[in-house]
Amino acid sequence: MSDDGKPGPDLRVRLVDVGVELVAREGVGALTLREIARRAGVSHGAPRRYFPTHLELLSAIARRGFTELAGRVTTTLGDGTAPAREQVGDLGLTYLRFALDNPGMYELMFRHDLLRSGHLRLRDTSLPLFRVLVDLVGRVRPAADAPVVAGALWANLHGIAQLWRWGSLQFATGTDDFAPLLRTAIDAHLGPEAGR
Repeated sequence: MSDDGKPGPDLRVRLVDVGVELVAREGVGALTLREIARRAGVSHGAPRRYFPTHLELLSAIARRGFTELAGRVTTTLGDGTAPAREQVGDLGLTYLRFALDNPGMYELMFRHDLLRSGHLRLRDTSLPLFRVLVDLVGRVRPAADAPVVAGALWANLHGIAQLWRWGSLQFATGTDDFAPLLRTAIDAHLGPEAGR
């Protein structure tokens, strides 16, 4: 709050910070405007000054998740000189670890109502990550329709993350390591790795 008792310009950031913490602790269902405002210490109408709709606030929170995931991917891929197939594996591992370490944020990030709403600008942070995968797939399989293959691989990774989080894959496969599932998914979409 500023000296005159009105919300300061950092309230927008604080509301998003509170939402990020709330989704991490309590999941997507806890992300109401009223609860975020309460935890930020402002009136329940205050968030509407910065986020006219609930979806806009959720989108800003989800954008933080995409930014964090993008940072992890950038760190993982480093200078990009490793073979493309190896980078796909590293990216897949990073994606799965992010999903399992941040289940609430992960769920929020891929909500259809947020992603389809172009005016929320969430695509500006989500699509570049997909393009990284498309580029790598195109380098591994130059003759393939890279966006389609990347989309299928991403869907496979998303399914692994969801089913692993629920415990279904551990039960069905009798394993406590998702690395073989990741390798198999990559092989299914990119073809078997040479020498294996």
